[in-house]
Parts: sequence; C-alpha cells; structure tokens
Amino acid sequence: MTILVTGATGNLGRLVIASLLERGADPQSIVAGARDVAKAEDLGVRVARLDYTDPSSVAAAVEGVDSVLLISGSEVGQRVTQHQSVIDAAKAAGVTKFVYTSAPKATTSDLVLAPEHKATEELIAASDLPSVILRNNWYTENYAADVARAAETGVLASGAGDGRVASASRKDFAEAAAVVLLEDGHIGQVYELGGDVAWNYTELAGAIAEVTGREVEYQPLTADEQLAGLQAAGLDEGTAGFVVALDSGIAAGALADTDGTLARLIGRPTTPLVDGIRAIA
Repeated sequence: MTILVTGATGNLGRLVIASLLERGADPQSIVAGARDVAKAEDLGVRVARLDYTDPSSVAAAVEGVDSVLLISGSEVGQRVTQHQSVIDAAKAAGVTKFVYTSAPKATTSDLVLAPEHKATEELIAASDLPSVILRNNWYTENYAADVARAAETGVLASGAGDGRVASASRKDFAEAAAVVLLEDGHIGQVYELGGDVAWNYTELAGAIAEVTGREVEYQPLTADEQLAGLQAAGLDEGTAGFVVALDSGIAAGALADTDGTLARLIGRPTTPLVDGIRAIA
C-alpha cells in the first residue's frame, strides 16, 4: 500500500511521516508531497513535487497511490480550490482511502475557519471517494506566541472569555492520522478529535506560569479592545478581525467538546496542556 502525504514539509506533515515510520511503514511505501522537494529530502521517504495550485503536479504525485492524506492548505480563502485539485486527482487515480484534516464540527460550526472545511468535506462526499474525515481541534503549539508574550509580560490577553479549548499536541493528531492511514476499518468515519481535557484561558495562564516560573495573569478582552490592541500592534484590519472572530468562536464554545476519540485512536492519553506548553516554551 502506497501512502501520499500532502503538505509533507509542514509541521503536521513531518510528524505524520515520522509516525508512519514509527508504526512500521516501509519508507518506500510513503510519498512526501511537497511544493519544494528539496525541503522534503530529509524525511527518509520518497518525494514528489505537489503544488496545490498546479493540478498537473498533483495528478503526477497521486498516480499509483493507494491512500492520500490531504492536509488542509494554509492559505485561507484559497483552500477550497486547492483541495479540489487533490480530490479530483485522487478520484481519477482510483485512490482507495482518502483522509482529510478538517475542523471541529465543520459542517455545523460558526467558527470563522469552518466554511472552507465544510466546503471541502462536501466536495469529498460528492466525489464518492472512500474517505475518513479527521476534524482536528486546536494544536497546543498554536499558542507559542502567546506563551512567549506571557513569559515576557506576565499577561495572557484574549477575547476568548471563559471558552474552553480541547487542544492536544500536534504529535497526537499526527499519530491519529498515521493510525487511520495504516489500519483498516476507518472508511466512512468522521472523527471529532480533541485533547482529553478542555481547558480555559485562566488554566492556560496557570500552565504558562508553571512552565516559565513567573506569575501570569489572564486578561479577558472585549472584541473592541482586542481589535484595537491587535491593530496597534501592527496587524491590518482584516487580519485583526479574523483573530477576533476566532476568539469569539472559542468564547462561544466552538472548541470545547472532547469525547476521548483521539486518545482511543492513538492508544494513549493525549499530551497534557502543561507538557504541551513546556515543549514550546
């Protein structure tokens, strides 16, 4: 069985390939799809040029592949078109397992990031590809900048209110992808994946304090306060508004649910918040 991992040189892609190898996959059965193939040469597997914006490169990378992991693109606003090229190529190539990294409750969520994931899931369903949807919650690594800022200032400021986040380390989600790619029995499943414990920002501040050894205070912000602060820090209005919308979604509970599915898939507890923070501090 040959497995193609798209976005293989990204943070998640690299960890997925490492997890596949740790679980005994033959390096020659793994294809790392990358826009810049030179950046993938250290992965220890086969490499293919794969640029989401170049359908011919996608078709060539998918040819002869049994399973595809489509790691969602990072270019907000362009992802649906980019994902469509991978779905079309996989369908044409007769791929027998198509795995996609989506967002929590993508088809019903009000989270600002959800619409592109919803549209992609709909494209996958319409393609009739044998598929598995991995709806990944937040990566604890997403908070690296917040950890650094709090370590310097002693303040964690956010518009997330009392909202909870069922985050886990990126490695946890990568292991789940590897399991689904290597095991039978997952076709047709939509997995809501999150950490074992959903925490709030007061608890995040406590975890940062424990790791950094300094007192950290959580400062809740209104949407207007957060928007003004982000713009004062140099963010353009559109980007600042996007961040505010994300935190508003968190405040409303968009990332709060967890049912243990991720831990069951990987066969161990997910990485605790403080350990995830320690790894990025």
